[in-house]
Amino acid sequence: MMNIDNILKLVQSGDLDIAEAKRLLEEGLSGAHTAPAGRPETIIQAGRTPEQPAIDRTVKDAGQKSAEETPMRRKASFLSLSEDAVDDSLGYAQLDLSRPARTGFPEVIYGESKSAEQIAAIFERLAAHTDRVLATRVDADKAAYVMQRIPGVKHHPEARALTWLRSGEAVPDGDSYIAVVCAGTSDVPVAEEAAVTAECLGSRVERVYDVGVAGIHRLFRRLPVIRGASAVVVVAGMEGALASVLGGLVSVPVIAVPTSVGYGASFQGVAALLSMLNACAPGISVVNIDNGFGAGYNAALIHQNGTKRDET
Repeated sequence: MMNIDNILKLVQSGDLDIAEAKRLLEEGLSGAHTAPAGRPETIIQAGRTPEQPAIDRTVKDAGQKSAEETPMRRKASFLSLSEDAVDDSLGYAQLDLSRPARTGFPEVIYGESKSAEQIAAIFERLAAHTDRVLATRVDADKAAYVMQRIPGVKHHPEARALTWLRSGEAVPDGDSYIAVVCAGTSDVPVAEEAAVTAECLGSRVERVYDVGVAGIHRLFRRLPVIRGASAVVVVAGMEGALASVLGGLVSVPVIAVPTSVGYGASFQGVAALLSMLNACAPGISVVNIDNGFGAGYNAALIHQNGTKRDET
């Protein structure tokens, strides 16, 4: 059985909630309690002891200190799943307004299958609550509508993406960066989705395109840039061999993206996906076919968490 000091420390650190702390204290005291002389035992009702008011005050004080002083409690309060954390005013969407505080980045709009009006309305709501908005899989007609309706939105045609930054500024220059590498020019749209995603989320990106294994000497010319990255996104179709090659040449995480580029037996990217999943080189993780967004997002997480550790 934990003693009272240990229980209160856990409450203050945010690792034990108040209800559970009270239960532990009650169990500890009731097990050793005997009724005072001249006082009937029946006074102890519903599991409460004469010490219960003191327990309630002690745990409440510890909980108040925890809520006021510990980072965990401050964050928990900020991230509370209250009605204010969700905007459901549009009817067809429930916008997650507390996602930047929970995960570090705002909610991202997936534009495919949404109408231009829906994308624009969601874009406006998110822009009112965050400093950046990203929409992926947005075709040219939808992009034109959104840009006409919302000032400051930038269209990235190859990536099929829309971005908006409250400051209107590009990603600041810095020593650390992500490398986005693609095998062929046909893979560029997926590579650009990864690059634009990472840049919108605050990471600097170096692009290394058209360096597939059919002309591998092209890759070796750019190795210094690739090896200097905090994380590497590798985009390739057909047999997807580039991911394995790079996995054996760099000392940072490699995020492989199979694309649907290729002839019949590539099965719209399944061949590249299976090749990457079976890669011999270690340090490779694989996202879904054509999922440049997922790769760019993961790379940005790796890059920015590494940058935070370097700064502390």
